[in-house]
Order: sequence, then structure tokens, then C-alpha cells
Amino acid sequence: MQVTDCVISAPGKAILHGEHAVVHGKVALAVSLNLRTYLQLKGTSDGKVCINLPNIDTFHSWDISELKELVPSINGKKEAQRLDAELVRRLREFLGVTNGNLDTCNMATLAFLYIYLSLCGSGELPSLTVCVWSELPTGAGLGSSAAFSVCVAAALLCSSGAIPAPLKEWDHTARWSQEDLERINSWAFQGEMIIHGNPSGVDNAVGTWGGMLRFLAGKIIPLNRVPLLRILLTNTKVPRSTKVLVARVKDKINKFPSILTPVLDSVDAISCTCERVLSEMTHQPITGDHYNILEELIDMNQHHLNVMGVGHPALDTLCRVTLTKGLHSKLTGAGGGGCGITLLRPETDSLVVQSTLQDLRDCGFDCWETSIGGPGVQQHSLSSVKGEILEVLSGY
Repeated sequence: MQVTDCVISAPGKAILHGEHAVVHGKVALAVSLNLRTYLQLKGTSDGKVCINLPNIDTFHSWDISELKELVPSINGKKEAQRLDAELVRRLREFLGVTNGNLDTCNMATLAFLYIYLSLCGSGELPSLTVCVWSELPTGAGLGSSAAFSVCVAAALLCSSGAIPAPLKEWDHTARWSQEDLERINSWAFQGEMIIHGNPSGVDNAVGTWGGMLRFLAGKIIPLNRVPLLRILLTNTKVPRSTKVLVARVKDKINKFPSILTPVLDSVDAISCTCERVLSEMTHQPITGDHYNILEELIDMNQHHLNVMGVGHPALDTLCRVTLTKGLHSKLTGAGGGGCGITLLRPETDSLVVQSTLQDLRDCGFDCWETSIGGPGVQQHSLSSVKGEILEVLSGY
């Protein structure tokens, strides 16, 4: 099988409102983060499959003959079905990771090989090289694994001819049809299942569709047209366990139901109010009042999250430092450390932004100025990829 070369990107994700409350049946709003993962796939003729992941110092190369032995019963599925447990078991044995938890390198490799063999397993396996480079930090709750899975799924579906390449000769970037995005998302979810076991599907959906998604009781609804909002993204670099934090909130609810139940209801109302305001901002002129409301919602949600017990002194520092500049911040994701977002108004002076970034970096945090609400998975022309990204991708 000959494959078509392509360059793909997909965004990370942040939770705007509703973290933890969503576990208890309330609305959460997830948004795309304009820090992206880029994948370049090149067809080769050397009889090998190579994957390069320079962010995590990983390189693998296999002969096609040894990969073919792993999938004698695969028929080159084009539709994602139930996860093939037998293929996962064989791949774990092949990679020598049959016991214990997989590390980041092994999980990414396993997900790539699973999708590659599932999609291309009939007939002659294609010889190719894949290189992936990400602007997203790993393990920070920003959807880095989902962006990786979305890129892999889109690239292999497109290169194998299962879905058409949307990029025309004169385009710089292009997106797939709704039907093709559904297919990309379903395969990306399989990658996420391999990496996370029992994912919600939110992260890969954000990576696929971009913009903003409403998540309620297991239902994911992409929202049409949301404004692009400038933010600062801060990684406190304080490690945390999502599982422990979710359990902590549950214990508090069980201990103080009359106190915490209204808090969860209030967070739900914050999410719904934010959704309404953002919808207004796409249908009428944006005013300062819109931003005033968004800032108040951020402050209220952050206080509620502290009441739930998922705050952290590092996050308090983030909120205090940004507030001295007139900016409003909240944690995003599980809390207990991790990451926070700070809303930037359109009129925020660049000197204020730069001094805030420096103050936060002086606290030992990693910070980026970026935006939320941008596009999901895209195919790119080489000329449209940023120079430093292209240099990395082309160097492997």
C-alpha cells in the first residue's frame, strides 16, 4: 500500500467551567487550546515503520515483516469498533510491557501501533515515518495524549485513503467534513482508551472539533461559533492525582451534602451562564460588559473549587499575582496544583501581559500567552507550518 504524505495538527484542551461538578451530573464547558500537536507522515520505501517523538525522547523503528506477524486476523478495519483486546495484548508483549502501568513513551507507541495495524492490516502494510512534535506539556491535564491520538488517527485515515485529504493545491489549511471528523474522533477515542483506560471522550472530541463543547451526563455537544478568547495559561508544575482529588470532592459531598450540593448547583449555573454569554458574543457586538461577566464567573468558580477542596497554595499565588495586574484566574482541570487560566481582555496592554508572565515565571511556573476556542484537527501545507515546528518535523 502506498501512503500519501501529510501534515496534521490538533489542539489541546482546557476546562473553562464545571470541573469536578461534571462528575456529579452538572454541565462542564471544555474549550480548545491554541497550543497544538503537529504530526508529519511521510511514505518511505525501506520496508520499515518509524515513529519519532522528540518531546519525550522516543524513537522506534520496526521491520514491516515483524509487525505483520502481530495481526494475522486483522482485515484493515476502516470503522472504529470495540477495542481489540487481543491486539492490545499482542502489542504489549511485542513492546515488552506486559506488567504494570505503561509510561508515556510506551503508551504513545502502543496507541500508534494499534491504530496503524487496525487501519492498514489488510494486504501489504505501508512503509512510513511519522514524527510528532507538541507545544503542549505532557501530564498537565491539557489533552496532550488526545491531541496525539487525533493526529495519528487523522493522518493514518487520510494517508490510507479511508477518508479524503481535504487540502487542495491552493490551500494552506483545511478541515474534514462532519462525517470524516466523526470517523477521526472514533479512532482517536480508541487511542485514548489504550492510554487512559476509561476516558470520558471529551479530550479527543475537543481535539477533533475544536471550539467549545458542552459535556453533561456523558453527552458531548460541540457548540457552534464561540469567540476566540486570549488567555494566559500557567502550569504550576505541582503534581496531582485526578483520582485522589475526585475522591476528595466526593467525600466532602457525603460529609456536608447540605453545603456542597448548592455549591455544585452554583457551578452548574456558572457554566450555563458562561455558555449564554459566549453565545451572545458571537451574535452581537462584544462589549466590556461581556468581559466583566466572564471575569466574575471565573472568580466565583475559583472560590467554589476552593470550597470543594481542590485548591492549592500555588493556585492561590497564581490568582493573587494576576489580580494585582487586574486580571482574573482560575484553575483548570483537576486542581490540587496543575494548571490555571487567566482571561485577557482585548484592551489588555502587551506590557501588562509581559510583566505578568515574568512575575509568574519568577514564581517557578511555566506560562504561555495563547487563546481558547480555535479550530480542531486540520491538515496543513508545509508552507503554513511555523518555521520552528517544521524544522523539528523535517529533521527526523
